Amino acid sequence: MVVEKVVLAYSGGLDTSCILKWLLEQHYEVICVMADVGQKEDFEAARQKALKIGAKQVVVADVKQSFVQHYIWPAIQMGLIYEERYLLGTSLARPCISVALVEAAREHGAKYLAHGATGKGNDQVRFELSAYALQPDLKIIAPWRDVEFCRRFQGRLDLITYAKAHDIEVTAKPSTPWSTDANILHISYESGVLEDPNTVAPSSLYELTLHPLTQAPQTSTRVCIHFEHGLPTTVKDVASGREYNTPLDMLTFLNELGGKYGIGRIDIVENRYVGLKSRGVYETPGGTILYAAHQDLEVFSLDREVLRTKQLLRDRMSDYVYNGFWFSPEALYVRRCIELAEEQVTGQVTIELSPGYCRAIARKANDSAGALYNKQLVSMDEHGGYVPQDAGGFIAINAVRIREHVRAFGAYSTDK
Repeated sequence: MVVEKVVLAYSGGLDTSCILKWLLEQHYEVICVMADVGQKEDFEAARQKALKIGAKQVVVADVKQSFVQHYIWPAIQMGLIYEERYLLGTSLARPCISVALVEAAREHGAKYLAHGATGKGNDQVRFELSAYALQPDLKIIAPWRDVEFCRRFQGRLDLITYAKAHDIEVTAKPSTPWSTDANILHISYESGVLEDPNTVAPSSLYELTLHPLTQAPQTSTRVCIHFEHGLPTTVKDVASGREYNTPLDMLTFLNELGGKYGIGRIDIVENRYVGLKSRGVYETPGGTILYAAHQDLEVFSLDREVLRTKQLLRDRMSDYVYNGFWFSPEALYVRRCIELAEEQVTGQVTIELSPGYCRAIARKANDSAGALYNKQLVSMDEHGGYVPQDAGGFIAINAVRIREHVRAFGAYSTDK
């Protein structure tokens, strides 16, 4: 009998450890691929765990640098945010991880790619669309869509029982069975007690950030962030004067500082691509600071209508990334359009960090990017070439439509 090879996206957690054992029961030869996207993980312990369960080989792919430079930094440049709140920490990691999975499949001659994404979630779409874009002939094994697997396992509690029966060490317990996904941009928490949107997340849940009211410093601090064409190039700690110049160093520093101040916590209900609403808790300290700085510099640097158009494209691109279409013709097109607008977004922003939030307090653009801000023209102390009398005609023209509406339908009522 020919034993088929399968590459498994392995995290070392409950789901993929049990899926590894299940794949072995189905007589596959399993090559586990662990992608190091900056999560705090004992990769050697996870490797030994997978080998103990029965994996043929365990590959640890260090893709941190690529993740920050080729996925997170473009997301900052584009200002990506899903449904006005979620900075796409998990969504951005999936195409990066998929590249490592496909490379391993090619190297080992595997025809199959397996993952532990739930059949109700977004990650199944993200992994599989990315895989098909990179290698269309790969075959997918998705246990949480397999009839026999789903009949055997209803959810995480069944997996915990299965793991105990097969001497598989797991950290999840029935009392705290939420699912965690971490990388250098964020940590996400979902399922278990979090499935009730009206249940307050336990304070013990948070791993990246301190409580802003009880643990964070009560005095503010400042950082200065430089951008070139919308991409962060330097982060300066104003208090110490120290500068960070590589994407990995910048994000690591901002994560530590933002986490210390309890910045980047959100607790939301979002719309999954598959049609369900889900509750998620996220921590994104460094990404939140970078987003705030970039947004401020954009408004300062861009023409008003270019900014409005760019925001429309940003929302479309955010949907593409959330829904798994990082590798798609539409995403490539929109990204290039946004990059054209970002040519003007060069300068620096000073951000003040206080317990639980951050805000821009000063900004400076280079000569060309800052040219649209005309201090003389906007000044309240001189006319500066602006003719106030012209505003009367501007208002009159805009009032034509309002007056016509009143003529046709009557005056607006002031009654509530």
